[in-house]
Amino acid sequence: MLRPVVVIGILGSILDRGRGPERWNAWRPTVDLCRHEDLLVQRLELLHGSREQALADLVIGDIAAQSPETIVRPHVMDFGDPWDFGLVYDTLHRFATAYPFDPDREDYLVHVTTGTHVAQICLFLLTETRFFPARLLQTSPPRRPHASEPGSYTIIDLDLSKYDRLAARFQQQQRDDLSSLKSGIDTRSRLFNEVVARIEQVAVASRAPLLLTGPTGAGKSRLARRIYELKKARQRIAGPFVEVNCATIRGDAAMSTLFGHVRGSFTGALRDRPGLLRTADNGVLFLDEIGELGPDEQSALLRAVEEKRFLPLGADREVHSEFQLIAGTNADLATAVRAGKFRDDLLARINLWTFQLPGLRDRPEDIEPNLDHELSRCSGLLAVRVSMSREARARFVDFATSADAAWAGNFRDFNGAIERMATTAPGGRINTEIVDDEIRRLRAAWRAMAGGAASVDDLLGSVMSDEGLSDIDPFERVQLAEVVRVCRRSRTLSDAGRRLFSASRTRKAAPNDADRLRKYLARFGLDWNSVQSAPASQEGAR
Repeated sequence: MLRPVVVIGILGSILDRGRGPERWNAWRPTVDLCRHEDLLVQRLELLHGSREQALADLVIGDIAAQSPETIVRPHVMDFGDPWDFGLVYDTLHRFATAYPFDPDREDYLVHVTTGTHVAQICLFLLTETRFFPARLLQTSPPRRPHASEPGSYTIIDLDLSKYDRLAARFQQQQRDDLSSLKSGIDTRSRLFNEVVARIEQVAVASRAPLLLTGPTGAGKSRLARRIYELKKARQRIAGPFVEVNCATIRGDAAMSTLFGHVRGSFTGALRDRPGLLRTADNGVLFLDEIGELGPDEQSALLRAVEEKRFLPLGADREVHSEFQLIAGTNADLATAVRAGKFRDDLLARINLWTFQLPGLRDRPEDIEPNLDHELSRCSGLLAVRVSMSREARARFVDFATSADAAWAGNFRDFNGAIERMATTAPGGRINTEIVDDEIRRLRAAWRAMAGGAASVDDLLGSVMSDEGLSDIDPFERVQLAEVVRVCRRSRTLSDAGRRLFSASRTRKAAPNDADRLRKYLARFGLDWNSVQSAPASQEGAR
């Protein structure tokens, strides 16, 4: 047996009015929804304001004339400001929670054709969240004006399974966006994935400055471009991506490069120059190594970021540019502020959204995904399929994830290593000999960057007395020196333990790397703090 239909709707102060006797020639949503032969409305809960009492009485009488079987129950409901979402939602919410719904016995429809857009949205939300245990009812006028038929109607069921499918589409879009930010690399690093997920949320929603921090070569420039591409794909910006490394510009050249100049403003200014800020209008300006800017450029940049206006060199009139700033730095800007080298107000302005990019040494789980990505990139670059033998791959991955791999230049070192191996590989096949040569080259380069390697005794002498050192066998000295070196390159005791016991820990049901390392150091009268506080210049020991 069909349940009786109950409609809840708001009186249409304009559509339901009509014009005197001619009102029967106009489409009136509330009256006409009761005229459909295949939709028998047993009861209509009519919501209206106190000022619309006369119109409500007219509509109730007209419904009685057209559909005498329909019971109309009026409810006076004053929203105050009908365009205030909070007021309208609260008023309708109170009605919904007080209404004696009985879904087992009655079929409820919420009429969303009449009322302000705010009221319609609130009705939708209250139905979606089941405060109204109902379906939506949308009515439409007849195709021919002044026709006698009541138009058409559509019943919309907010089926949660449909929402699940829609949510799945949004989730897939978000996964695609995250993949784009990660350059299509299936990164396994929890730390990096969390950073990228936060960036994806902010990049789409905000035009405020972003600050990317992290060591040189961590991928700030590439990520900035990916942020731009994501924003452009989502129609958030329309202008270009403009990039400059602030460490490469100084003095008047910096001011001219960033803010432009007019002809004759200084010697050699033979024509007007728009400057990068103006070029980036409606786009993204990426200032890498922003900490290298001089005080004059910092001052001018602060005003440009805050007001979107600036004065080119030699100009009498300001220019305007709606750029979004992404800044990059490998320096500690807070320390630079304390040293008087960076403006505190500029840092406060660009520090709203700050994202720390981890270095490659902090992402050992990402070595293999990035290796596959770089092999694919080199295949396109060299027009030959580049691959590695199983033995060569295992040897390179073992080295790349070991404590010996400093990766001082982060992904620049890593990408360069893969490209060198791919270029020298016969037929694009990288073997163990090529890998061994590259490992030797990387070690030599990192040792040179560290100022040469310290001896084992020099390294241990920085953490213990001569007497203590003399009691240790030469064999154990080499082992202890390696432990000290790994500790100094690790963030925590647990991190160092995982690196040092990477093989044996897999055979333990509940490995406690930190405790094992703590006990090992204690054998020699050492602890984590004493190892960490020694001079960093000694850490290159082999």
